[in-house]
Amino acid sequence: MRAFATACLCTVGFAALAQAPDTSLRPVARPEQQLAGVDPAVPGEVAIPEAPKVKRKGLFQSLRPLVRPKTTRREAAAIRELRAKGAVCGDPEIQGIPIGAVTGPLNGCGISDAVKITSVSGVALTQQSIMDCTTAKALNSWAENGMKPAVGNTGGGVVKIKVVAHYACRTRNNRKGAKLSEHAKGNAIDIAAFILRDGTEISVLKYWNNGRNGKILRNIHKSACGPFGTVLGPAADIYHRDHFHLDTARYRKGSYCR
Repeated sequence: MRAFATACLCTVGFAALAQAPDTSLRPVARPEQQLAGVDPAVPGEVAIPEAPKVKRKGLFQSLRPLVRPKTTRREAAAIRELRAKGAVCGDPEIQGIPIGAVTGPLNGCGISDAVKITSVSGVALTQQSIMDCTTAKALNSWAENGMKPAVGNTGGGVVKIKVVAHYACRTRNNRKGAKLSEHAKGNAIDIAAFILRDGTEISVLKYWNNGRNGKILRNIHKSACGPFGTVLGPAADIYHRDHFHLDTARYRKGSYCR
């Protein structure tokens, strides 16, 4: 009998809870200072606080970055598409055309998978230059991380690299009986000057030891030591008094730079 009464009380208790929930069982409301962002007029709804604003020229502007206009996004996409169309060596910053195997009359000359480069890191080469992808990637890396910072905004920055030699099946410095040049393997490029946006030409021959442009050239030369295995300039020998020779040959003791 007692068990029956208990069961009835439990049944009645649960039914009562289901029909009329006891508000005393609800959690105690947090202090007002902890309810930042809660709109008491809309129970259960959280209001997202506005971004902080700053006053500029008499107007309040949000610190949140503005969404780029559609025209800007379209222009950026168009540039990427154009670069990708002419990309070689798997990098849109390296523009040119693949030309495949290249051979030469001397034993050891040639490139198994050559490319003809027209620009790197958005900077044009004054002549299309044949090389392998290892050298093209080194050229691109150096142009972006070495050459551009060395020149900075001088004259508006570099717009062209004056190339005077790239692939050529020949010996070192064209000397009879000498070892095969790295140019003959597609590993090298010779650069005589850097042309700026304002038309200034920073010539290796003219400015190597001459004022501000000379300092720029020395910094450019130094920055190539690392991306390239060999870096030669006017201080190396008479053969390089008017240009920088850059190649990707590697040595056990590291890069050779003079």
